[in-house]
Amino acid sequence: MATPKRHNTLARQEVEPLDARAARVAALDALARRDYASEDLRRKLFEKGYDAVVVAPLLDQLRAEKLLDDRRYTENFVAYHAARGQGPLRVRADLRRKGLEGLLVEGCLDAYPDWIVHLRKAQQKKFGAKPPSNYADKQRQSRFLGYRGFTSAQIRTALGFYIDLDSDIEEP
Repeated sequence: MATPKRHNTLARQEVEPLDARAARVAALDALARRDYASEDLRRKLFEKGYDAVVVAPLLDQLRAEKLLDDRRYTENFVAYHAARGQGPLRVRADLRRKGLEGLLVEGCLDAYPDWIVHLRKAQQKKFGAKPPSNYADKQRQSRFLGYRGFTSAQIRTALGFYIDLDSDIEEP
């Protein structure tokens, strides 16, 4: 005897676009799993089918209740991605894709103290503990670290390209 087909319980259910209570439940459900940036949560609620008339005040309310905090999200994002060996340029670009930019992002990036430590960890993980022995090795490592999002000044410091950027060289 054949078993009856069951409907997929994970199928997308229709939502009432103006149902503020259901939108709040959906937002809290999402926030219970992980932290979100305001713009990310806005997009998620729009994708579920909720209207902007409901979503905007809901996000304001969640911010007031400290359940949604872009500063906390940004600080955690910076620390997590830096620990994974990503530099400030890459982290800034990723945050921009999440809808975060401006003084908040710059403040969190500037306040993070361990960029060189994480750069060296990423370098050692990829190339080993032995420092680059020649210019070609330095260039290869420099390209890798640049791809990871570290600034040229950080790379020069870590690889031993000691150039005094503050020297008083007068142009002719």
